[in-house]
Amino acid sequence: EVQLVESGGGLVQAGGSLRLSCAASGFTFDDYVIGWFRQAPGKEREGVACISGKDGSTLYADSVKGRFTISKDNAKNTVYLQMNSLKPEDTAVYHCAADYLGPRTVLALDYEYDYFARGTQVTVSS
Repeated sequence: EVQLVESGGGLVQAGGSLRLSCAASGFTFDDYVIGWFRQAPGKEREGVACISGKDGSTLYADSVKGRFTISKDNAKNTVYLQMNSLKPEDTAVYHCAADYLGPRTVLALDYEYDYFARGTQVTVSS
């Protein structure tokens, strides 16, 4: 059974930092791309960043480039999202997601991943 468990959300002031973690189990980590998506009230879900479990390649949304960093620890089957210079507009529920990579080498954030976790709230106060 595929399981994705997030942790690390919370309340932070603008300009601050948070690190989210996504612990994965039930699948071969190296065969999947792991992504972070977010959804704010009244807005569509947005892809934030993703990382290939195979080769560590990454992709970021323009809105977070230079501020967020996605990384992985294959030994722990865990993906991290380090969020710096947070802005009030980063406030959302952040979901970890996984999708089977197969032979693909090109990453994307604009489609439905196979598995989504419940989400963790990130609130940035001004």
